Amino acid sequence: MAKSFLVISLLIISIAFLACGLEACRKNNPNHLESLQQVIPEGFPDPVYKFADNPLTHEGFELGRKLFYDGRLSLDGNFPCSSCHQEIAAFGTFQHDRSHGYNGSHTLRNAPVLFNLAWQSEFHWDGEFNSLFDEAAQPINGHIEMAESFNGVINKLEKDQDYRDRFRKVFRSDFIRPEFILKALAQFTGYMTSANSRYDRYKKGQAAFSAQELSGYQVFQANCSTCHPEPLFTDYSFRNIGLPVDNFLNDYGKMRVTKNPADSLKFKVPTLRNVAVSSNYMHDGRFNTLGQCINHFRTGVQQSATLDPLLINGITLTDIQANDLGAFLRTLTDSSFIADPRFQQP
Repeated sequence: MAKSFLVISLLIISIAFLACGLEACRKNNPNHLESLQQVIPEGFPDPVYKFADNPLTHEGFELGRKLFYDGRLSLDGNFPCSSCHQEIAAFGTFQHDRSHGYNGSHTLRNAPVLFNLAWQSEFHWDGEFNSLFDEAAQPINGHIEMAESFNGVINKLEKDQDYRDRFRKVFRSDFIRPEFILKALAQFTGYMTSANSRYDRYKKGQAAFSAQELSGYQVFQANCSTCHPEPLFTDYSFRNIGLPVDNFLNDYGKMRVTKNPADSLKFKVPTLRNVAVSSNYMHDGRFNTLGQCINHFRTGVQQSATLDPLLINGITLTDIQANDLGAFLRTLTDSSFIADPRFQQP
């Protein structure tokens, strides 16, 4: 019996060593790709996009990160994705009303933040695009944004041996193709997840709110949570919140895409996560501060045929309630996300 036990033990050890050897061999294989697990924070719903058509890998993510910060994706080299989606602003546009683009141009709208994108099914302020691929292609080709063509981008990237090696490893192709560029960018931006604010820690019992923040949370739940439900702090719907039309921009929101008058002045409800660091605000960046945003709902809602019914009478708040609400919104800042080295320029 002792002999049998010894044989079994040796067999187990041999299998373990063999497995370790195979794993080491696999990792040392220059063609090996290291899988990444999609992050689904506790309490979040299932994501809409699960990378089924674009398997997450460490190498694909890193390729996307390099592309995101590379000015060669723009015509003159001065406007990488990161020029409009800045880390300091939770990957939105930092303290600008509308994004700057090629040849001194301004885009039509304020660049939205880039995190928790995997929970979205429609992208941009008017929902024009329904995939991470399409929404990234538009600014690359947009004449007032990055103003490039995929042929132009590829011609530049193919001169870079590191890029050729990375694309070959990730996508098993000797050619850099537009869909590979978009897939790599989607791995980087689609992996960005923000769910570690003080609010999140409060919900887990790991942090406390001040009396003012707790009051603000109650004001939020009573007045804001229909359009900005927890935990994503948006329902991703499109609503007219009573903003007067900018007569210079003449931006009528979703109607631009659908041509349906019922969609006039409807824009996507933005997430409130990291809202304290992602100024400016609204689709055209017209507001500089959270206080201005809150006061719009108190006294600035303009009546129109497509105004959201919830806002017909605006939102009645005292000055104290408004200040408390602002204090709560600042608890949604996820400093660990903003400072995460995984998302910084390589």
